[in-house]
Parts: sequence; C-alpha cells; structure tokens
Amino acid sequence: MSRGAGLVLGVVALGFVALLSLAVGSRSIPLSTVLDVLASRDGSDSAFVVWELRIPRTLIGIAAGAALGVAGALMQALTRNPLADPGLLGVNAGASAAAALSISVLGLTDLRAFVWFAFAGAALAGTVLYVIAGRTGASPVRLALAGAAVSAALTGFTQAVILLDQNALDQMRFWTVGALERADLGTLTDVAPFLVVGLVLALLLARPLNVLSLGEEMGRSLGANLGRTQLLTLIAVTLLAGAATAAVGPLVFVGLVAPHMVRVITGPDERWVVAYCAVFAPALLLLADVLGRVMAREEIDVGVVTALLGGPVFLILLRRNKAVRA
Repeated sequence: MSRGAGLVLGVVALGFVALLSLAVGSRSIPLSTVLDVLASRDGSDSAFVVWELRIPRTLIGIAAGAALGVAGALMQALTRNPLADPGLLGVNAGASAAAALSISVLGLTDLRAFVWFAFAGAALAGTVLYVIAGRTGASPVRLALAGAAVSAALTGFTQAVILLDQNALDQMRFWTVGALERADLGTLTDVAPFLVVGLVLALLLARPLNVLSLGEEMGRSLGANLGRTQLLTLIAVTLLAGAATAAVGPLVFVGLVAPHMVRVITGPDERWVVAYCAVFAPALLLLADVLGRVMAREEIDVGVVTALLGGPVFLILLRRNKAVRA
C-alpha cells in the first residue's frame, strides 16, 4: 500500500469512527438516523443528542487526538527516543499544576475559566525546560532528563495543592482523569488557534527533523540549525500538547502509541509520520471514547480507557526496543 493511499484510508477510518461516536452511547442511535439528523436538523430528541452532546464531544476528540499524536511524533523525533511522549516535556504536569493553583487560589470551578491557566502552565513548563536543558543544541538525553525533572517537581506541587485544598481536589479529580464529555465547543474555540499554529509548525519542522535524525554532526554538515529546530519543536509540542491538555485533561499514551502505529506504514519520514498522526491518533482516541461508553454499565472516561489499553502497548514497545538494542 502506498503512503498516499494509506492516508486516504486513515481519513475514511476517522470518518467511520466519528460516526460511531455520534451513534453510540447511553442512548444508541442507528447510523441511518445519525445521517438523517446531520442532513436535516430537526427538533427530535435524537437531533438534540447528536448536535448538542455528541458533535461537540467528537470534534474535541478529533482536535485533541490530532494534537497529542503529532506532539508525540515530534517528541520522539527530537529526543530520538521511541518511548517519548508529550508528557516527557512536563507539559501535562505544568497544565495540571496551574489548573490546581487557579482552583485553589482563585476559586475557579468552570472548565472554560481555568483552561487558560492550564495552557499557561503548560507553556511555562516548556519554557523552564528550555532554560534548564540549554538554550542551544541540548542533547536528546539532556532534554529527556530535564523534562523528567520538571515533570516530577510540578507533579509534586500539584499533589501538595490538592491535598491541602478539598475544593481543588474535588475539581481536579474529574479533570485529571482525562475526559471529552465535559468540554464544549466554546473550549474548542478557545484552544483552536494554538492547535492550528502548532500543527502548521509541526509540518514545517518535519524536514529539519528528518535531517537531525541522521545525527547532530551529520545534520550540521547538511545545514540544519540544531538550536533553532529544537526551540521550534519545543514550541510546537507545547502549543499542541498544552492546548489539548487544557481542554480535555492529561490523556496518556495517545502521543506514545500513535506514532509507532503509523510508522509501520510510513517508515521514518517525519513528513508522513506527522500527517498520519494527525489522522490516526484522533481515530484512536475516539475509538477509546466509544469503548468507554460500552465497556461497563456506567460510562468510563476516555483517559481511563487509554491508560488500560496503552499500558500493555507500552510494555510491548519497551521490550521490542530492548530487543533491538540488544
């Protein structure tokens, strides 16, 4: 299968999963009815469920999935670590710390009220990482270690805040799981500009990252600017993962698993990896969300489903990576 045909197939798969997301739930709606509702909106109960509840949830899932998948691909390319994901930068931890602080200090309770604080926290974490790792030409190992240190420090801060403030604990325990149903189109509108800029930047960075994958010395000899590429990649990851985390909470494993899935078809070319992740990662996230609606009598948040599915996949990737190195 050619890579172009695979991308088209991915778009078709994403469309099908999106239709499932509109049809499946506590109240199942036949696909034929969903298509009729989309074609001619009426005042029926099914139309209300589809347009007011499931379309916003599906659109947010597509946006967040694309952002996390592309951010994961960028992180793996930048650090040359196949087990890297957006959380390695401390972006998730930064968003969580800022959200907890805004709830505890300012008493915010509405998602749209503290989404900006969450995004600002993610951006601050990325800035701190850039300063700690070195402003120009930091090694992949140094980036990974600095990200782990920033993430650990911010996670500890978040735990301290929510343990000392019962209100913050009550609010954060829903957001930190990672869920799509509590966000709305207003939230998506708030973070959409950051997602668009991040995706465009990721596409522009694909070629320089391909050059750097040959090694720092080879990359420099071919004219690549290591420091600039690292800085712009960190900015892109912060925009993508920060906006997605602010909107739906810190979803795990999406940014780790999706790039590995698509490289089976694309190979190591980051131009194709980024494009494929923008399509297959949201399909993966929406499928996990649909599974969460039918796995148990009560709906399971998508963050729990991605963790349940992603954990075994992570162990498989870890074992395969050790086998390759051996």
